[in-house]
Amino acid sequence: MSFDGSYTATLSPTVSESFSSHVLSNSISSLASSTSARPSSNNISKAYRQASQLFLTRRLPEALSTVLPLITPTTETSDVNGLTEPAPVARASKSTRIKVWSLYLTILNAILELDSDEGKDAFGTQEWRTLCKKVRDGDVWEEVVQFGYHGVEGEVDSDVVINLATLLLAHAKTQIVNQKRLENYLAASSTPNLDISKQLEATRSPRLSSRNRRSSKGASGADTPRDLNARVKILELYTLHVLLRNNEWDYAREFISVSAVLDEERRDAFLQALQSLQEEQQQSERKEREEQQKQEEQLQKDIEEARRLRAENEARERRRLDEERAKREGSEVDYGIEQTRSTPAPRSKPRSVSSGSALSRPPKSPVSKGKKATAPSSLTARAAMILANLRNVIEQMGATFKANPMLLMRLVAFVISILVMFGRRSIRERVQRILGTGWNKVKSTAGMGVKVSYI
Repeated sequence: MSFDGSYTATLSPTVSESFSSHVLSNSISSLASSTSARPSSNNISKAYRQASQLFLTRRLPEALSTVLPLITPTTETSDVNGLTEPAPVARASKSTRIKVWSLYLTILNAILELDSDEGKDAFGTQEWRTLCKKVRDGDVWEEVVQFGYHGVEGEVDSDVVINLATLLLAHAKTQIVNQKRLENYLAASSTPNLDISKQLEATRSPRLSSRNRRSSKGASGADTPRDLNARVKILELYTLHVLLRNNEWDYAREFISVSAVLDEERRDAFLQALQSLQEEQQQSERKEREEQQKQEEQLQKDIEEARRLRAENEARERRRLDEERAKREGSEVDYGIEQTRSTPAPRSKPRSVSSGSALSRPPKSPVSKGKKATAPSSLTARAAMILANLRNVIEQMGATFKANPMLLMRLVAFVISILVMFGRRSIRERVQRILGTGWNKVKSTAGMGVKVSYI
């Protein structure tokens, strides 16, 4: 069987005659439909231009509602052959069809790039979630194949395939669906269609029959330089983006090496780009590991520093408590020494009294000697006790100020207010008058007491 000619060359005469009559009848019907579909093609172009203008002005809901009738089947009923009526865009020319589908995919991409609140406000919560789910789950690919290309995977235009793969790369949850769809497309578009029923169905549309004949001419699926460039772009998306997202580095390298579409120059460029991407990923992974290790080390250092500071604070607190305990014990010891030294004073009095000769004359010299002996010790102890108490008061004030800094601020504010108040001349003169009056009263009272005592 030959693949480069018509499929009717190997059929029996009966089948050939029936096939020829069927083709003739379908040609007449397709001609009639094409003449009647010219206004529809004009309507598609007009709707496309209107949707493009709406999209450029960022009126996404209106743009989507304008383009949806072009890509949605007009009826759910089937014709006499049991085939579902395709969308209006399926009857348009190739350039118009590519433009409509590309615009639809571009609108979906812009919709998914909206914020959640903005998208819900523009489309409603339910429709927003439906659109996001259709793209992220990859259902939009099946929608394009079924509504625009009669369910034939390999008949999808290469530019539409590129836009679909790019859309899923940007918004799909995983690239597994994208990989499977691209593999199905590459396999279907590079393999000639030998199904007689498909060929009979394809004769209903001159566009499909011409594309089927074109796909059967070469195994690479590229007959023109434009098709070849599109095929190379699809291979680039598949091998250098989709497979790498799924961590299929070895399979991507093997696919590039055995691809019949790529020549030696392109194959070397693809392999070099793959090697560069792998090195970049390894370098980024290494940097991430180093950064994570640095963060862990910094966290460990912070934990150790916190432990050290806590230990220092605990040691400082223990030393402070020990010093306070030692001060309290020292003050108690000083007080005991004062008592022991002050007790001999009353014992010396009986000795001085017993040694006296007359009761009327008080013993002056022994008492004075006792006073001289006990005065230095008692004054020293009292001075030490006063200093210790003063020190305790100062330490308590310091602790109070540390615990409540606002108290210190209030004290400073009070002192400053006193200084400011006494800085005024009128207040100083008034205070001086009050003090002078009080001092005069004290002097007069003291003078009266001296006169009374003299009398």
